[in-house]
Formats: sequence, structure tokens, C-alpha cells
Amino acid sequence: MKKNSYLASIVLGAFFLSHTAWAEVNFKIQQLSNNLHVLYGQGGNIAISTGKDGIYIVDDQFAKLSDDIKKQINELQPGAPEFVINTHHHGDHTGGNENFAQAGSHVIAHNNVYNRLKTKHGDDSKYLPVISFSKDLTLHFNGEQAHLWHFAHAHTDGDAVIFYKTANVVHMGDIFFNLDSLPFVDVDSGGSLDGVIYAVRATLERIDNDTKVIPGHGPVTNKQGLAQYKRLLENAKLLMQTSIQAHKTLEEVLENKPLEPLKLNYSGWLPQSRVTELFYRSLQEQAHKH
Repeated sequence: MKKNSYLASIVLGAFFLSHTAWAEVNFKIQQLSNNLHVLYGQGGNIAISTGKDGIYIVDDQFAKLSDDIKKQINELQPGAPEFVINTHHHGDHTGGNENFAQAGSHVIAHNNVYNRLKTKHGDDSKYLPVISFSKDLTLHFNGEQAHLWHFAHAHTDGDAVIFYKTANVVHMGDIFFNLDSLPFVDVDSGGSLDGVIYAVRATLERIDNDTKVIPGHGPVTNKQGLAQYKRLLENAKLLMQTSIQAHKTLEEVLENKPLEPLKLNYSGWLPQSRVTELFYRSLQEQAHKH
């Protein structure tokens, strides 16, 4: 994570901390195609599509940043986004839903995102998607076919990966942490390590060497970068399985520190011990299903 340590400190240091004192955020916009940009800020990476039909975005970070995010969008094209797509339900990706909805945006997300946001915010909340889908959905807008594809039980139970056909870009949400680190597998929200690995493998099969890959956190990369992440996940799974077979209980596995050989850096909110515990729970739950 050394090469991305500054970015990582921004995006991960604030993860889920909706009541934190907010320092000034250094926004950065990167152009990926004529109509598509990515906005780095504080929270999940935002994809911005602009063009003759208007504007739409993928994810919207935290509520307190909505005005600043709107200013960044207006630098590219004036106007409110017609749509906001949520890659999953976590607050650093959906925190701005209400603010954007009140400005006229229509939120789109998987059915499970709708259900989780309804549980948290209530039936009539503007945080909720007004369009939800089960397996997939295609948005034909700005001369682009944006294909939203649901991967079950990956980072959460409501993950959507967005494939942009014309721009040859994919936005993976938090299925992909591009920080030379392991991801947060939200087991309590239906996530699983096997599901993350499957989603990464399936995405690799659908993209080519020219595809630009937007992660949930970290810099944009390519197919090679995503393949490297897949290998990291597979190595971590093998180390965990070996330790579980030898030590059985969670306490013994934690003491064994199976992920230590990977020599990764970890953030304060997601230390190695927490990653180990979540991977352990995920693999044990999967084993009990067979």
C-alpha cells in the first residue's frame, strides 16, 4: 500500500465514519474517455458520465460532501445528475443519496441495497433507490450502454459491477480494493471471500487488456492490475484454509497470523486481525453449506 499510502489514508481513514470531524477534501478528477471521468474524494470512487442526454454518476460518497461533489460535476457539465447508481449499500458510497435525490436524481441499485437502505432509513426515505433490479440492468444514456451486473455474496449481498461498453471501462465498487491490501468482506451483510474471488474472476473474463478498471478505493488500473489482485485473494484464501485445517478455532487461527506472509500494510479501521476474522467466518460458513 506504500505507493498509494496518501490516497489510502484519505479513502479508508474515513470509511463508515459518518460523524467524524471533516478535514478539507482534496478532490481529483481523472478522464477515462470522452464522456466518462472518475472523481476521487473521501469515500468510494465516483464515476461521472456526461453527454447530450445529461449526467449520471456511480456512487456519491458521504452526505457532507454532496455540495462539493456537485461543484466537481459542474466543472465537467452543468446540471444535476439524472441518475445515481449505487454499487452497494455502505455509507461511503450511498451517503449522498438523499441530497442528490432532492436535487432531482433517481437512485438505481440492486434489490438488496434497497432493502438494506429501507431498514436503515425508513420506507419513505430519499436514500432509497427508485429503480432496483435483481440480476442485471442496462442504462442506455449518453451514447453508452452501461451494463449493471449483480454479483451475489461478494463484498455484500447487493454488489453491482458496471460495464461501460463504449468507453471500455468497468466500475467494480468495493469488490476491488486497489491499495495493495485485502478487501473488507462484509460477512454480516451477506458478503463472502469466495464471492469476491468469483466476481473478480468473472470480471476478468469480460474485459480486455485495454479496459480501464475503477476500484471502489484506490487508483484506476487495468486488467493486469485486477489479475494481480485476484492472485492476492487466492493466496490469502489458501493461507487461511491451511491455518483453519491446522488450528480449527478462530482464536488459534488469529494467534497463528496466517496472513502475515503476504507482508501487507493494514489501515486502522481494518487491521490484519479483523481481516483474518472475517475471512475465517466466511470460509467456515461456506464449508458448512457443503
